[in-house]
Amino acid sequence: MADETILIVEDNDILRDGYQFLLETEGYRVIPARHGKEALSQIQYAIPDLILSDISMPEMDGYSFYDAVRARSDLAAIPFIFLTALGERDVVFASKRLGVEDHLIKPVDRQELVTTVRSRLERSQQLMLAELQQAYEASLIMLANAIELRDRYTRGHVERVMNYALRVAERFAWPDSQVSALRFGAILHDIGKIYIRESILSKAGSLTQSEWDEMKQHTVIGAELLKGIPYLAEAIPVIRSHHERWDGLGYPDGLMGESIPMGARIVAVVDCFDAMTTDRIYHAASSPEEAIAEITKGAGNRYDPAVVEVFLSLKGGA
Repeated sequence: MADETILIVEDNDILRDGYQFLLETEGYRVIPARHGKEALSQIQYAIPDLILSDISMPEMDGYSFYDAVRARSDLAAIPFIFLTALGERDVVFASKRLGVEDHLIKPVDRQELVTTVRSRLERSQQLMLAELQQAYEASLIMLANAIELRDRYTRGHVERVMNYALRVAERFAWPDSQVSALRFGAILHDIGKIYIRESILSKAGSLTQSEWDEMKQHTVIGAELLKGIPYLAEAIPVIRSHHERWDGLGYPDGLMGESIPMGARIVAVVDCFDAMTTDRIYHAASSPEEAIAEITKGAGNRYDPAVVEVFLSLKGGA
């Protein structure tokens, strides 16, 4: 059963009561109002998930009520459906120009009412989820960039690695579910460095063996950090394995060839390319041509040859 709240604004008592009855039998909580002013008063106590409003009403008509709702930032995203009389084409066009999501022509039957309300609520939830995911992704990028500042990367490394990786995946025609895992894996591939000592991350010279052993732990640490976050679980193989090598000489598990997760193979190539072409404390940036030559040289030993081929085609090097 549904549990969303619907605000019905209708000055005709019989119609309002009828809509309320139909929607309540479907499990919706209904707040009735006779006109716009009363509806605004009701909203002070409970914000609805959807508004169903007549246009011609006393005190405050539907257009004025719509403007008042959309003027408030906390109400601006609520789906809004106008109820209009049969044949009022000019009214429909005018309200569409305002941005009203949908219209129902009175009298409305049960199936049309329920179907329209349900579809608009589902669409609203999809949009909210998409906005939440975008905000979540932006927060993760901010976190990853903050970690990179400890390693003195050039600003924008995370975004570049993510964009390169997604373009490679697009060429491989990956499904959306795999692309999402790759996106977050690329963003968070070095999140484990948050537990690596500053003196190691910022060291200009060569690392000692013990320092290098500690540095290599960032892949394992990063994977462990995400174990308790179901939403990011599919990104863990990318984070753990992006320093594995095609020839089996990488870390942390010494995986070889196609036993390395595909997302990790992609990030391995694009991460190294960006690292080569970026000034770091321990080396000056190489030119794109020099980096492409080095990536090409590593195909078949350090990197997956198929990933290198696709990446070079994007960079114009194949």
